[in-house]
Amino acid sequence: MNVEDVGYAWYALRVRSRHENTVASHLRARGYESFLPLYKSRRRWSDRFKEIELPLFAGYVFCQFNLLDRLPILTVPGIVHVVGVGRTPVAIDEAEIAAIQAAVKSGLPRQPWPFLEIGHRVRIEHGPLCGIEGILLGFRGQQRLVLSVILLQRSVAVQVDEAWVQALPRHRACSDPVTSEARSWQPTA
Repeated sequence: MNVEDVGYAWYALRVRSRHENTVASHLRARGYESFLPLYKSRRRWSDRFKEIELPLFAGYVFCQFNLLDRLPILTVPGIVHVVGVGRTPVAIDEAEIAAIQAAVKSGLPRQPWPFLEIGHRVRIEHGPLCGIEGILLGFRGQQRLVLSVILLQRSVAVQVDEAWVQALPRHRACSDPVTSEARSWQPTA
């Protein structure tokens, strides 16, 4: 890989809890372009309600830098690591960052939302299907809830508003003594 070919890409930095603002300030002071998207949240104090700004992605700050020169980034107080696969940092798609930046600049109300991936089990929380569970499916740009009758091995897809949908926790695999022992086993020195 040629050094001239390496550009500045956006990376997600995992930071210590409640250190997002501090890390973003340190990065800007060091001359890096950082991005900390915020949203307004109304919180109750002992005697009043107060509107405060919180990070949209709690525990993360986005920063644009050259991956080959990441040591100054990692020395910023509060940074845990650069997010990636294993020990290899992975850049964030420019279109994803641009979309989040546009949403923040628009001034429209925003809030964190659970990540709903096509294929995840979900529950409908509002509307005429309230309480129904199924699998989220995307079809021609619209959300569908897939309901199945296992015995008949047949399914029905119902178009739903994505605001009605809430992700269900993923089920853990059955815990049998052999696999739980194998998971907790640590080699001795």
